[in-house]
Amino acid sequence: MLILLLIAFIAYVVAELYVMIQVGQAIGALNTIGLMILISLVGIWLAKFEGLQVLTRLRQQIDAKRMPTDELIDGALILAGGFFLILPGFISDAIGIFVLFPPTRALVRWFTKRRLRIVTITSINGPYDPRDRPPDDPDVIDV
Repeated sequence: MLILLLIAFIAYVVAELYVMIQVGQAIGALNTIGLMILISLVGIWLAKFEGLQVLTRLRQQIDAKRMPTDELIDGALILAGGFFLILPGFISDAIGIFVLFPPTRALVRWFTKRRLRIVTITSINGPYDPRDRPPDDPDVIDV
């Protein structure tokens, strides 16, 4: 597993360098550096803006005595998106913007919730199969 992570990290760094060199050849080295700085600054502003909106929704959910699952996942995704935008490189910036942009973040949130549900059910009850649901217990009374 460690070898696969090392290979993935090396491949990511090589891909980032390749993209930076290609962009540098197309628009120039100083313009490339300026573009990366500009994208990082806009990304930090977007992460702050989206984070404050999620924080407001989180407080509203808590005040309404509801579990803020979507808001917690959004907060983690915004944190990850901001991290990717701070990293130098165009691939990481694209990933960060994808995660920070609200419509695409909703898609990532849906996939994350689905994946977490399967992991949770698998870890508690063994392998997940929707057909293996236990029948409702008639002796249990929900209050």
